[in-house]
Amino acid sequence: MSEMDTPNNSTSSEEIPPSEPIIRSFPYRLRIEPRMEEPARWYPFLLFLGALVLALVIGGFLLVLAGGDPLRSYAHIARASFGNIGVISDTIVKATPIIFTGLACSIAFRMHLWNIGAEGQFIMGAFGAGAVVLIPLLPEGTPVWIFIPVMAVAGIVAGAFWGFIPGFLKARLKVNEIITTLMMNYIAIAWINFFIFAVWSEGGFQMTTKFPDNAWLPRLLDYANRIPVFRGLTTHLGFLIGVLAAFVLWYIIFRSRWGYEIRLIGDNPRAAQYAGINIQRNTILVMMVSGALAGLGGMSEVAGVVHRLQTSPIAAGYGFTGIIVAWLAKLNPFGVVLVSILFGALILAGREIQPSGLPKMIQGIILVCLIASDFFIRYRIRFVRLGEEI
Repeated sequence: MSEMDTPNNSTSSEEIPPSEPIIRSFPYRLRIEPRMEEPARWYPFLLFLGALVLALVIGGFLLVLAGGDPLRSYAHIARASFGNIGVISDTIVKATPIIFTGLACSIAFRMHLWNIGAEGQFIMGAFGAGAVVLIPLLPEGTPVWIFIPVMAVAGIVAGAFWGFIPGFLKARLKVNEIITTLMMNYIAIAWINFFIFAVWSEGGFQMTTKFPDNAWLPRLLDYANRIPVFRGLTTHLGFLIGVLAAFVLWYIIFRSRWGYEIRLIGDNPRAAQYAGINIQRNTILVMMVSGALAGLGGMSEVAGVVHRLQTSPIAAGYGFTGIIVAWLAKLNPFGVVLVSILFGALILAGREIQPSGLPKMIQGIILVCLIASDFFIRYRIRFVRLGEEI
């Protein structure tokens, strides 16, 4: 067939007429953009409340599935935690060790040192304080105003030493502090168990002998004879020490030259190094201060509540809870105190909620929702019309 006989209607693929435009039911698409400016001051607080309400709604749905009444359950949690001065005192007792571990994590995280070992540092602080009594380092009958400071120093030194090891490895050998701090938690538990079950065991039981009264932190109920309203209140001096530590830590971070160095290293290590800041030295020092705060918390718990060395009350996960608290408090020391009290309330009241796993599940839901809310601080969501130029 010649070219003249070739059908003229044969066209190349480029000549195929365009198809009809696809009809879209929704002419917009979702666009996620980083925020170029800081949001208004009220915005993070609004997000926090929204995330908390969402978490409570999800938790209420789970309570319904478990056969409970969400409103009555939440009302019971509020009454069991803040219903009267007695339960408020118990809530503060539960919050006290979390305050110390939350502060310990907050200063380390501020410098982007991921200290996952507050649990082990807390345990070693309890061990150091207990050693003062059980060796003993002080003679029997030593006044309480001498005994308690010596126990506090021993707890601080033991916790600081447990923080020094991963800090040194990080600064000098570039060893990942997440791994070292996490592994040292297990070493701390094995270390204290050796002394509890063998060296200092009371009659072969898994605990030591009870500390004498002069090794106890003063409690409100100790002054009930003079102030009757303190009768039955178990809040001890450790809470006041924790609040004071929060004030000191706030001043260090936001009002001192060293705090400026810590923040600069955390925000921009290269700029800090260019400015002549010794990053290695600060790495070791910050990890030691972090460990010292956790160790002071261990001393507070063993001298204020347990009054002996015993594994289960001491190794109760306060260090891991402190990680959550520091994050939720945005690494602010005063925020750590407030969030710790809320977690103390959940721990105290959660023991009365059945099934027993629901309180921890609700805590986890609150954590996930609050962490997820940070996304909306860093990013914003826009609906963009298709074909619109950005």
